[in-house]
Amino acid sequence: MSATPAPTTAAPVATPAAAAPWKPPAPTNTATPPKRAAWGRLLPVIGPLVLFLIWDLVVRAGLIKPILLPPPLATLGTLASGLLGGPLLEDFLVTVWRTLQAFLIAAVVGVPLGVVLGSTEKAYRSVEFLIDFFRSTPSSALIPLFLLIFGVSDVNKVAIAAFGALLIVVFNSAYGVINARKQRMMAAKVMGATRWQIFRDVLVWESLQPSFVGLRSAVSMALVIVVVAEMFIGSDNGLGHHIIDSQQVLNVRSMYAAILAAGILGYALNVLFLLAERKIVHWSGR
Repeated sequence: MSATPAPTTAAPVATPAAAAPWKPPAPTNTATPPKRAAWGRLLPVIGPLVLFLIWDLVVRAGLIKPILLPPPLATLGTLASGLLGGPLLEDFLVTVWRTLQAFLIAAVVGVPLGVVLGSTEKAYRSVEFLIDFFRSTPSSALIPLFLLIFGVSDVNKVAIAAFGALLIVVFNSAYGVINARKQRMMAAKVMGATRWQIFRDVLVWESLQPSFVGLRSAVSMALVIVVVAEMFIGSDNGLGHHIIDSQQVLNVRSMYAAILAAGILGYALNVLFLLAERKIVHWSGR
């Protein structure tokens, strides 16, 4: 009789430890800390503060006589009081009006002309030399020519500023159309769009971003030309006239105040166009 084998007990199977309940990952805080955000908002102020600090130190150290360079606080006080009323405010508004007139003429004429020229590349190439030639010519060199045509008047100042700004607008608008994204044009053709539909729905919209760049440069150019024209073309008002008139009678505080007013005007116009560009051409770069 054979011996019955002793029953074997199976080794206990190791069971995995009870899994911990799943928890969502802790959200990463990508927001900028309050102190850092506040510091970032103060960054644009550092440059002007450093400039005025150096200005004040130079005056206090006597490196430049106060009759030639007044203290910054006195200049800012003259600027503030002048813009609140008086001749400086009148001259400021006159320069703003002339600049806006010149810019509107350049925008109304330049954008459609640039889009039309850019849509037919051969047409643009035929006038490219003229555009580049006059765009590269300093506008101040054309003052005598505009004096002969328009005489000593407000029309002269607006006309020469509009001419200089117009060339910038035409150049940017035309190149915006010429360099439109080929993929979108090909997609429109595949979908059966006509040439007019491609021009209206693709080329015009593609030209908006470079057109806004041209408009932003044009308004700055118009301001520069207007101020220069007010200095040298028999003007009795405007910031350019105010600067020259104050310099001739050694009213340096008023002169520097007018220079700062012109700079503030140019900066404000540039910021306004940047905001408008981000609002209107919000798809730029996508």
